[in-house]
Amino acid sequence: LKPVWPQAPFCEEGIRPFRAIDLARSLHAAMAMKYLGAYMMAVIGGKESPSAEDIKTILDAGGIECEREMLDRVMARMEGKQVHELIAEGYGKFA
Repeated sequence: LKPVWPQAPFCEEGIRPFRAIDLARSLHAAMAMKYLGAYMMAVIGGKESPSAEDIKTILDAGGIECEREMLDRVMARMEGKQVHELIAEGYGKFA
């Protein structure tokens, strides 16, 4: 097999080569979804603006280890935003 370099978007067979950055992005997105899911569960449960402790409690109840850095990142991105507005904004991107 010949090495496939990152500047080549596809190899001869038409398959995109594996890149470590792609894996890192996928893992990061999967991790963020757990925290966002817990955030949304708290909203559904009646918390209009859930705290970091609310999110941690939900993750702990599901047996998911809570990483403080990721939790802080999600909380910072959600600050001042309403979940229903974000859902509507995201839904518009699919249409």
